[in-house]
Amino acid sequence: MAKGLNKFARSQLVVPLFALFLLVVFNLIRDIEFFSISIITNNDGNTVLSGNIISIINGASELAILAIGMTLVTASSRGQDISVGAVAAIAGSIFVSVLRGNQITIPIILIAFLASCFVAVMFGVFNGTLVAAFKVQPMIATLIMLSAGRSIAYWINGGATPTVSSPLLVNIGGFIPGIPIPTPIIIMILFGVLIWLLLRFTNLGLYTQVVGINEKSARLNGINAALIKLLSFMILGVCVAISGCINVCRIGLINHETLLLDIEMDAILAVAIGGNSLGGGKFNLSGSVIGAFIIQALTVTLYAMKIPSTAVKAYKAIVIIAIVVISSPIVKEYALQLRNKLFKKPAKIMENCENNGELTI
Repeated sequence: MAKGLNKFARSQLVVPLFALFLLVVFNLIRDIEFFSISIITNNDGNTVLSGNIISIINGASELAILAIGMTLVTASSRGQDISVGAVAAIAGSIFVSVLRGNQITIPIILIAFLASCFVAVMFGVFNGTLVAAFKVQPMIATLIMLSAGRSIAYWINGGATPTVSSPLLVNIGGFIPGIPIPTPIIIMILFGVLIWLLLRFTNLGLYTQVVGINEKSARLNGINAALIKLLSFMILGVCVAISGCINVCRIGLINHETLLLDIEMDAILAVAIGGNSLGGGKFNLSGSVIGAFIIQALTVTLYAMKIPSTAVKAYKAIVIIAIVVISSPIVKEYALQLRNKLFKKPAKIMENCENNGELTI
């Protein structure tokens, strides 16, 4: 039991689970109805689940998918991609362009999605090449696409904000008839399972961590560090395309200026809150996904408290700073020292008493 607690205390999931626990307790005290889930009939006549919990998981779907890709990039390259929002705008623009040029059917939607994936992955290859081959720091390398990405999306759109209308797209961005769970949640789960299978049955996860911990040692052991970094950026490109397409389906149009605006910052925070080191190395995808849910839960909580939308980011920043500070190595080390003082010394005193024959029962 004690060994299990010690192992959990050193786990990367301690901080995100503790932060999530605090949010749950706070909302239980503030308003227990916050966690109520009801069954309603939406505007399309479908019977669906409704409530803050569903809204949190649904709203965090794009962020959770991006956090998975961002975690792999961070672990392998010891840096972050700050262009994911801009590249998502490009991927969304490609998605809409293909749809608008054809009658919207399931095969056309799949073709449009694959086209957006291809473009996003190519931009991932561009970023990854700068990082892996030219040794450019990831944040500097991706600053190029952060600056140019939305302008490229503007050029693809012809300076407009085209709309797309189809029941099929509504189903992808909302609910599939007969299924009460929002479709983005299902997509997020399926993608998470695919990534888990990829890491479970290949050495990609191990190699990613090895490259992030010590790239020189990885090369000496026969691991192609440049290829691993490139693969991480390519996987993030797929994540970007999925998130961009989901967002387009949610709102039925592409706006290059607002699509997933500032989501790169939330994705990086989700990785940090998830207990992952922003300096690369060992990672935990579950922690990053939980981090995404924490960020969305915090947002929904603030809106439920009638906080003005203009002030939400400031309140989020305060809470996130607290979480990141608590999860810092210095605070963790101090907490472990405090725990040792509180719980190990009495045990040593008892042991000394037993050895001296002073303890009687």
